[in-house]
Amino acid sequence: MAKAKKVVKVTLVRGLSGRRKDHRETVRGLGLKWTNHTVELEDTPSVRGMINKVNYLLKVAD
Repeated sequence: MAKAKKVVKVTLVRGLSGRRKDHRETVRGLGLKWTNHTVELEDTPSVRGMINKVNYLLKVAD
């Protein structure tokens, strides 16, 4: 049986207006569209890097 993949829940808790363009694009790349939107993502190094880049906009639950 395959090993279960680790999932991380990410919620956008602050708005994107007035933010840097690359930060807005990073949030969009995570799949977040509006404030209080939550997505579940596979816990990979690339996803963790994106989360770290815009951590001041997000709430992360393992």
